[in-house]
Amino acid sequence: MPYYVIDRTIEALNQHEKSLKGSKILVLGVAYKKEIDDERESPGYTIMKMLSEKGAFVSYNDPWIPVLKQTRKYNFQKNSISITPEVLREMDAVIIVTDHSAYDFAEIVRQSNLIIDTRNATSKIDGADGKIFFA
Repeated sequence: MPYYVIDRTIEALNQHEKSLKGSKILVLGVAYKKEIDDERESPGYTIMKMLSEKGAFVSYNDPWIPVLKQTRKYNFQKNSISITPEVLREMDAVIIVTDHSAYDFAEIVRQSNLIIDTRNATSKIDGADGKIFFA
């Protein structure tokens, strides 16, 4: 899954005439599944690592995981950032990795420049043609 998500993110950014390198990317949800605080085996870690290695500036938000813990595989030093309209507009892309119920996906789509949706969380939102890419 992570490799496909990265490919779709690159494709989506290219369609918006942007490069992944230097882009600001917000990952929504790093928990393994919604409504839990367990990030073990989460694809979010791999996605964030791959994005960073390709030169993107990566932030994350997860209401269940306020601080990323060091693991044997990953050594992120990140805190969950707040989702505000300003933060969403500042990001070149937002990747939905975990579809927590706390997220207002309609508002996230409204305020964001580009969405890569891995959970089909935005499938019923109208008026976002060319803005949402599914992965």
